[in-house]
Amino acid sequence: MKVISRFLRNEHAASAAEFGLVLPLLILLLLGVIDAGRFMWEWNEAEKATQMGVRYAVVTDPALNGLSSYSFSVSGGITQGSPVPTSSFNTATCTSASCSCTGASGFCSATSLNSTAFTNVVTRMASIYPQIKAANVNIDYKNVGLGFAGDPDGPDVSPLVTVRLTGMQFKPISCLVFTCSVNMPDFRASLTLEDAAGTVSN
Repeated sequence: MKVISRFLRNEHAASAAEFGLVLPLLILLLLGVIDAGRFMWEWNEAEKATQMGVRYAVVTDPALNGLSSYSFSVSGGITQGSPVPTSSFNTATCTSASCSCTGASGFCSATSLNSTAFTNVVTRMASIYPQIKAANVNIDYKNVGLGFAGDPDGPDVSPLVTVRLTGMQFKPISCLVFTCSVNMPDFRASLTLEDAAGTVSN
């Protein structure tokens, strides 16, 4: 009985026991701080990749094939020098599979996906945030009234180009052991179309 009583009063390993109780909480806190930093880092990468993607999209060949070559004056019946109304071309969205267009059938039936230009945008974005795949990228073209029919120096329409990055996921360190992930929000950036020719961007 004395041995048990002496054992219960023994405090030689008290600090080790306390440390053993606190250690899991310290590790959890440390991993949380690391993951918070990693999340903000990846958020910043995704945001910057989207900005660089739209910059590339407005100064190189458009993913919307036909945008640079279609003449709303010659083929669309609009008086040369007039703005292109949204009834003739409103919006178009390009994915890795195709482009969908809203507006009069003349222009929309003459458009298609320029897969090389689309891939170039995705490649530019992936150079900043390597997790980006073609399925995560959408490119929208919206007619905002800039440009004019029959422009001899470039596209008749200078649409607002929006690059959207969707479906990205963040994997915390704890997910290396347990299968889990955190959905990141959608990212988007917009610029007005510039020369829309070539394959080089700054």
